[in-house]
Amino acid sequence: MENMIVDNAKVMSKGQITLPKEIRNKLGLSTGDRVTLICEGDQVVMMNAAVYAMKMLQKGMEGQAYSVGLDTEDAIDELVAEVRGEVEGL
Repeated sequence: MENMIVDNAKVMSKGQITLPKEIRNKLGLSTGDRVTLICEGDQVVMMNAAVYAMKMLQKGMEGQAYSVGLDTEDAIDELVAEVRGEVEGL
């Protein structure tokens, strides 16, 4: 498994753990950031909550561009130009 980090953390009386620095760095976490925990069976996956939210948004939007006719780079460029024109015209 590429770039796998294995470390341990002690569960404190209030259920809190301290994430090892190497793992915080790998997930791009800073003080105050939130994490998402996904429990499957006897395993827990932890992700940066912002990254998880973006992945869920991307999954939910999958195929939507094609369904509204944005199926070429030209169609996307035209939409971007149109939106920019509307924003600049405000």
